[in-house]
Amino acid sequence: MLIASNLTKAFQTPQGSLTILNNVSLSLSRGDAAAIMGPSGSGKSTLLYILGALDPPSSGTVTLDNQNLYELNEKDASAFRNQQVGFVFQDHSLLPQCSVLENVLTPTLIGNEKSPVEYQTRARELLDKVDLGHRLDHRPSQLSGGEKQRVAIARALVCQPTLLLCDEPTGNLDQRNAESVAELLLSLHRSERTVLVVVTHSTDLANRFSQRLSLVDGRLITVS
Repeated sequence: MLIASNLTKAFQTPQGSLTILNNVSLSLSRGDAAAIMGPSGSGKSTLLYILGALDPPSSGTVTLDNQNLYELNEKDASAFRNQQVGFVFQDHSLLPQCSVLENVLTPTLIGNEKSPVEYQTRARELLDKVDLGHRLDHRPSQLSGGEKQRVAIARALVCQPTLLLCDEPTGNLDQRNAESVAELLLSLHRSERTVLVVVTHSTDLANRFSQRLSLVDGRLITVS
């Protein structure tokens, strides 16, 4: 279960303190999925990075499966992110020199929760699920934009994380590929029973979620 309580994030500027998030709280259980919308600069990505233990809040707490993310030291936090949190960004960030299979396996180079053979099997199964099992040896330059994002989703899930965080996952795709990636993302979320949080400008993507939220003036509100 993901529980964010009273998150505040403020930055110091030459004009004084700028509050981006103001007492934001969020609670999601395994199998839950939420879309967060809001205008550019509203703090959507900032919230996502705080939930993923990438950027500490000015105040407030984040716990995932009863582990307070910001009580971990740097080494333990890195290991926790690697094993328990999967990230999908607008830019797929695939390594151009690596094959599709090698890109999916990159998170497993740090952790040792499973054997290399188990990770290989897991990666191949995920690539089959995203319809890229026949492209294992291809480089990113040989893939379309939608295919690259599908590889990024498989990579995010290879360590079987509890929490899957997506920052504008369809933002760089045309409508057809955006719909395909959105359907795939939600299908894998259901089968993997992750906690899924997506930030997006896309109303079409947000409307696929049962829980829709919006950041307004630093506060998180439910969208009916």
